[in-house]
Amino acid sequence: MEFRSVKSITKLHQMELSTKFRFTDQVDYAPASVVSKQITKNDKGNITLFAFDKGEGLSEHTAPYDALVMLVDGKAEIIIGGVSHILVQHENILMPANIPHALKAVEAFKMVLVMIKA
Repeated sequence: MEFRSVKSITKLHQMELSTKFRFTDQVDYAPASVVSKQITKNDKGNITLFAFDKGEGLSEHTAPYDALVMLVDGKAEIIIGGVSHILVQHENILMPANIPHALKAVEAFKMVLVMIKA
């Protein structure tokens, strides 16, 4: 399964510690793009915020660690091991390690991805 991604924009700086924020305010949608912002990263894992424009996605791939997807805005299709799951704002799903998964923006959506290394 292939999804196109015309443009990807990544912001690599981490969030300021001990500062209150809302995920939805930290990254903006961009036309025909996937925008990502690293919230924090260390040798034990990372937290990244993404904004997918409608129709954008990530093609099928695997990750060596379980990954938690938390939808903070919009509507997404998350395919795990060939099974489609539709998520809307405030819904979450745990993607198991080493199982193929893909994401597609049914509507523009924002998600937080949390990966903790074993």
